Amino acid sequence: MIETIYLEETIRNHYRVKDILQRFPSARTITCQRYGEVFNPKAQNFRLQKLKPALILAEKHKNFVLEAPKGYGIGASRNYYFSHMLNCLYDCRYCFLQGMYQSANYVLYVNYEDFQSEIDLICRRFQKDEIHFFSGYDCDSLALEPVTRFANCFVPFFESLPNAWLELRTKSTQIRTLLLRQPMPRCIIAFSLAPGEIVNKLERKAPSLSRRLEAIGKLQAHGWLIGLRFDPLIYQYGYQQQYRHFFEQVFAVIDLKQLHSVSLGAFRLPEAYYKKITKLYPDEKLFASPLEIQNGSVSYRQEIEREVLNFCAGQILQYVPSEKFFPCTP
Repeated sequence: MIETIYLEETIRNHYRVKDILQRFPSARTITCQRYGEVFNPKAQNFRLQKLKPALILAEKHKNFVLEAPKGYGIGASRNYYFSHMLNCLYDCRYCFLQGMYQSANYVLYVNYEDFQSEIDLICRRFQKDEIHFFSGYDCDSLALEPVTRFANCFVPFFESLPNAWLELRTKSTQIRTLLLRQPMPRCIIAFSLAPGEIVNKLERKAPSLSRRLEAIGKLQAHGWLIGLRFDPLIYQYGYQQQYRHFFEQVFAVIDLKQLHSVSLGAFRLPEAYYKKITKLYPDEKLFASPLEIQNGSVSYRQEIEREVLNFCAGQILQYVPSEKFFPCTP
């Protein structure tokens, strides 16, 4: 799967780097001073790189944990996010990462312990509060688990923090690590879900809806808490019937006792990212939708966005209690 691995000179002897290199003995290995030399240059072909992304092993030096944007959360007053990786295995047409980064290569920060030290510090600082930490903002939390062993490392760590909750956001069916251990009570496996037709058209390389639902069923049966993330909602002709059927499919397999939370949000991109992505995919029908610029973001026209959000919220509340529902309203 990975044919080329770049690594920073200063971490070539890091035990996590050595472990990864041993598991890819046939990969071409190239040393660099800093990962930005490979990841940041502008004259890169994102689409070509996406066919065979390289893995870049790097060390992160600051901003290990960041405050989540205002209004982002699932019930806690203090919300943070952290990214052990940059970029994603999947190739979703609506993904903002394609507009954010110059490169399609994966960056893996191997100094997990520095992330953990910062998380521990925050939990000690606010030890009277429950704090939510979100993983999967700049990547998929589980898609490269066989390579990164991220969940295998971070779930036990979070288990030691009495006031911390961990959300692993994913579209992946790489759940073996989770099924091989006892579930952690304060860990939410949050699946991004969309109707099957949208998955097939827009979520290239991602597991099908049926495979994600199967993974959810296995995790629930094992005792893990599940989150459902219906984001972004995609508007098209006949969306009401499509989403009505979709929610029927999803909630037919959901055990409400194992459901932590449900959220939804409309399609939205920063304007600069939108312009870059439309240059990558000039013929993509998604970008021919009735979109407009609002406060620096590109989204559906306000009346359409409100209509879709209200319809889907009404459908969801037929299945789940309102205290588990967290709509992301603009």
